Amino acid sequence: MTSSESGSTRRLRCWRLALGLLMIFLAGCGGAAVVRDHGAPLPPAEREATWLGQWARLSGSPHPGKSGFALLSSGQDAFSLRVLLTEQADRRLDIQTYLMGDGQTTRALLHRLLSAAERGVEIRLLIDDIGAVGQGQQLAALDSHPNIQVRVYNALSVARGTLAGRVLASAPQAVRQHRRMHNKLWIADEALAIVGGRNLGDEYYSASEPRNFTDLDLMAVGPVVEPLTYSFHLYWNHGLAQPIGRYHRAEENAWSGLKESLDAWFLANADSPYFADLRQRYADVEQGPLLGKLHWGEGVALWDSPGKPAWRGRPALGNTMAGELLELVGQPGAKLVLVSAYFVPGRRGTQLLTDMANSGIAVEVFTNALEATDVPVAHGAYQTRRDALLDSGVALYELRAEHDPDVDFGFGVGSSASALHIKALGIDDDRIFVGSANADPRSVWWNTEVGVLVTSQGLANELQSLTEIGKSPALSYRVGRTESGSLYWETLQQGETVQLMREPGSVWRHGGAALSRMLRLEPLL
Repeated sequence: MTSSESGSTRRLRCWRLALGLLMIFLAGCGGAAVVRDHGAPLPPAEREATWLGQWARLSGSPHPGKSGFALLSSGQDAFSLRVLLTEQADRRLDIQTYLMGDGQTTRALLHRLLSAAERGVEIRLLIDDIGAVGQGQQLAALDSHPNIQVRVYNALSVARGTLAGRVLASAPQAVRQHRRMHNKLWIADEALAIVGGRNLGDEYYSASEPRNFTDLDLMAVGPVVEPLTYSFHLYWNHGLAQPIGRYHRAEENAWSGLKESLDAWFLANADSPYFADLRQRYADVEQGPLLGKLHWGEGVALWDSPGKPAWRGRPALGNTMAGELLELVGQPGAKLVLVSAYFVPGRRGTQLLTDMANSGIAVEVFTNALEATDVPVAHGAYQTRRDALLDSGVALYELRAEHDPDVDFGFGVGSSASALHIKALGIDDDRIFVGSANADPRSVWWNTEVGVLVTSQGLANELQSLTEIGKSPALSYRVGRTESGSLYWETLQQGETVQLMREPGSVWRHGGAALSRMLRLEPLL
């Protein structure tokens, strides 16, 4: 061995030792031996014997073979329905989410989940491991209840206390650790399901100040719930889903202490402005029922393979949910409306949309403005595709960060500041897709997603009405070009139509977008 080789070997060993010591330092508590049971769907007789099962069966009896759907555009309604389902469930609640924030809506839901578990309801919570950072002990305490199981997806056994530590510890496994479970599902007694863009956190339910997300869920009953339930079980039973107890230890009755603290918190906060407003909202007879008319039609549940985060390299499009959706949607007859919080079409997506527009299809895109987005680097990748889209006739609308509080938004965001978080498609006048996937490479290639494609003219009309409100000049910018080729942002200010010649947004937002373009981050966004 040469002296050079010997030096290289010593340096390699030093790096390995340093990395090993770092991992030990970050570890906190290592994995423990915890039994991991295989989950299975409820027998049909048990599902149909529940109150929700009977309600779903009676509601669907005039519509054989069809599923019933309702859009949840209001954050308050989306939260209240989850509470109601927790109260009405008899056998099981399955919850799949990307993240869980610590706020009043999350605490209220945990409070009700523990109460449901106390009366015998089986609770299963599956959360992406990134969304569990810093919440390990609380989740372990929740999991200690005999009727509650908590699992984390694509987990690391180290650096579980802070996001910064987690990012650092993820570096050796960056190829896999940047891929996440982005699915959102809420399934009650396997009779009713909610799918869409909302995680667990105040900003998704119009309970945050000063800013909330404008979001959308799809509530479903009928045949489509069965495949959605099946998708949950595929993820729940997959090897990437691990019990929280393997990473965080809790006393056998830790749940009782958690329940006591939540009981005390709820007692002290029961009359908070948000909860008081909810009571008034549903006491008002003019508000009507929590759920309006159900739209009946065909529903196709779609989801990514639960093993996708562990696949080597970029998958073939045909092996992704996005590829399956693209095949099912086909070529629209006359119109396509795409609503996405993060719109990063890339070369292939841009070509697809411009080809549609050039063939005479009316293509509209509704996304966040630079001033509204919470991820400016994603907006930077969209900026590079904007000219080509506009040249082909694609209509671009961007939600403003602020809107007039007197304007009826239709989404119940609860404040004058908002950011778009919806992931939806409107295809012609009779089909819509609502799910967890954005129109970006991350949703197509790297994350796992779930959604439902619905054929229903009534539901399509409702989505169209909501997007028309969102695209209005009082709430959004219409991006256009002058004869000289310069971009402008047309909107309404103090009742007057204006054209802004500089893209609205702060210096740091423009800087983040520019950094994205400079580093060519588009494939990862």
